Amino acid sequence: MRRTSASLVAGALVATLAWASSPSSPAVALEPSAGVADLSQDINKILSDSRLTIARAGVVVKSAATGEELYATDAGKLLTPASNTKLFTSAAAAETLGLDYRFPTTVLSSGRKAGSVLAGDLVLRGTGDPTMLAEDYDALAAKVAAAGVKVVTGKLVTDDTWFDSQRLGNDWSWDDETAYYAAPISALTASPDRDYDAGSVIVSVAADGDKVKVSTTPETGYLKIVNRATVGSETDVLIERQHNSRTVVITGTVKDPYQEWVAVDDPTAYVASLFRTSLTRHGVKVLGPTVTAAAPAEAKELARHESMTLGELLVPFLKLSNNIHAEILTKAMGRKVANQGTWSAGLKVSTDFAKANGVQVINMRDGSGLSRRDGFSPGSIVQLLTAVRSKPWFNTWYEALPIAGNAERFVGGTLRSRMRNTPAAGNVHAKTGSLTGVTSLSGYVTSAEGEPLIFSIMLNQYLSGSPKDIEDKIAIRLAQFSRATATADATQLRATEQGEAGDLECSWLKPVQC
Repeated sequence: MRRTSASLVAGALVATLAWASSPSSPAVALEPSAGVADLSQDINKILSDSRLTIARAGVVVKSAATGEELYATDAGKLLTPASNTKLFTSAAAAETLGLDYRFPTTVLSSGRKAGSVLAGDLVLRGTGDPTMLAEDYDALAAKVAAAGVKVVTGKLVTDDTWFDSQRLGNDWSWDDETAYYAAPISALTASPDRDYDAGSVIVSVAADGDKVKVSTTPETGYLKIVNRATVGSETDVLIERQHNSRTVVITGTVKDPYQEWVAVDDPTAYVASLFRTSLTRHGVKVLGPTVTAAAPAEAKELARHESMTLGELLVPFLKLSNNIHAEILTKAMGRKVANQGTWSAGLKVSTDFAKANGVQVINMRDGSGLSRRDGFSPGSIVQLLTAVRSKPWFNTWYEALPIAGNAERFVGGTLRSRMRNTPAAGNVHAKTGSLTGVTSLSGYVTSAEGEPLIFSIMLNQYLSGSPKDIEDKIAIRLAQFSRATATADATQLRATEQGEAGDLECSWLKPVQC
């Protein structure tokens, strides 16, 4: 077990007590103290970094205790948020769906059962559960067999109509189409792991004598593997699905085992393949073909699986910045509020929630931040973070945010390698965001005097060198903030033990860092 210093434990306790307190009061006009003036001077010095000379930087810091704005630069400017978008999606989902919300996946029969023969169709209906594993579909197949069904004379029908048929976001890059972090969105999907990377398969390679052995997790014949890799003196291999196809081409050399997460082309068809294989394994033979259609109104339920609650899902969603969870929740909100499982309906729910909570500058194009047309101001993010403190679900949501410097993967999340051994470690609860030329960090920190602070840091259009350490320096400085006294020189406020992820967060670098 890693040892934690007494000061960090004490700081974490102070932070917990601070954020368990009542919501913030209206802004109070206070005379600027020496500590506030010193804070502004230090943040300005941190932002004078040469990497930001031609970049755009928006920063807002607010006291949650008094409502006072302690620092602001370009507070109202529209900037690209990257995964800070997930703050809005997750908060709207907690409010709209509720922390107890679950995704059901069901198997239905549309015909008459005579003995062990079902004279009709077998229907698999999904509602978007991103946590479904191959073993869960296998368990559903086992339940069908346990119900006494051995032969289905009709078709295997996959019903994914809970969501619409649009699989990819309008603004997503074409060259992201095969990447697991931009996997197609469907009401029927499957994950290969307990990070719940829905819509993807893990493709692994390893040297086996003088040949390269390829395997998948889960085992599936859905993908067509073209293995052109050879055993070599180093591992330099490319595993890539060809666009708009099921073909995965593997090239390069392999010495040590390596794996890659690959998005499938059609999640519904992939799930149908998994489920049909499981039915066969459990002795259930479906005579007809696989088709996609809505379940008949008269269909009767044979088996059911329900996901974990939304409150539990928030942990892998926010800690690991899972794009697919964000998009599925967006469509789920649209389905609940407008009976339309679409991006447009779901995004309206998110934006309406934000506006109802005082957010003014907002442009949401998707739920995850993968779109470069998403736009928020740092002031709007701070406004959202302020408003949600009064929500009954706030504590669950707050604890689901990444926590700086905590090495536990499902605690520290995308901040687990940042700000270690500083006053921010175990204190800062914040959402990261990364795209090329974009980084953001927004959340909560408790000052040295126990004052709860809310902050948003958005850096756009920098050309080289990751400025994440700039975010860290500001967050550390906020953890050291005292109204009464000045603190260390800003140039000394630097994070220690930086992780290897550099300019990109967990969402983009799973095979290596995650």
